[in-house]
Amino acid sequence: MRGGKPGDYPTFDEFRTLVHPVPFNLFDPFGFSKNRSEEAKAKGLVAEVNNGRLAMIGIFGFLSADKVEGSVPLLKDIAIPYDGDVMAPFASNFHVF
Repeated sequence: MRGGKPGDYPTFDEFRTLVHPVPFNLFDPFGFSKNRSEEAKAKGLVAEVNNGRLAMIGIFGFLSADKVEGSVPLLKDIAIPYDGDVMAPFASNFHVF
């Protein structure tokens, strides 16, 4: 720990010099958003959050369709039934041998 304020993370420019060389800024590698207005950035953030939520709903839809046949009618011909425990990788007693 090098001290500092909790929750105050360095930018990638600072990170490059402090910890590890990163070839470009991973938040905005091509500089597309540096000239955008604050309103446009806020609208993009809301779109990103909503896309993430939709992706989570889609993943859980597939998990549900795989575990309980017929639970998601739109996925009945796409999802493959699964007999095991879909949440096994997240269980605390899961071990890889």
